Amino acid sequence: MNPLEFKKTPSITAQVAALPNLSLQELRALWRELFDKEAPTHVKTYLVRRIAYRIQEVEFRKLNPELLDNNRRRISALAEATDQSRKPSVNRPPAGTVLTREFREVEYRVVVTVDGQFEFQGRLYPSLSMIAREITGTRWSGPSFFGLKSASKPKGVCKGGKR
Repeated sequence: MNPLEFKKTPSITAQVAALPNLSLQELRALWRELFDKEAPTHVKTYLVRRIAYRIQEVEFRKLNPELLDNNRRRISALAEATDQSRKPSVNRPPAGTVLTREFREVEYRVVVTVDGQFEFQGRLYPSLSMIAREITGTRWSGPSFFGLKSASKPKGVCKGGKR
């Protein structure tokens, strides 16, 4: 079955169902037509899955042009929300918490927002460290500055039991 005959199949479901019955040569020709480049592999199952996805993507985009953009935005949001490379915010206080710190006889208040940011003096900050720097003029660990964790790690005991 050549690619032109394949596209005459009446439904998307029928086209996808017919893919496993195509030869490797036919799949590679269909790949060239759908992706405008050579197939990256000779693994038939991979080509079938990707071509099936591409056929659906092309056809459903005709029905709803915004669908692809909506899906891309949703995928990006999910990927960002589940990004494993970011440090987990174990020490982040719950939304609504008011952090108070007195520094040089001035009391400062920071409110934790629902979206995980920090409100300080009417502005939003992504981290406590930025607020601590704003207050002090020097780099600080924000959680340490606001008393959420100790400023330094406890020192271990040296050999001989002395510190």
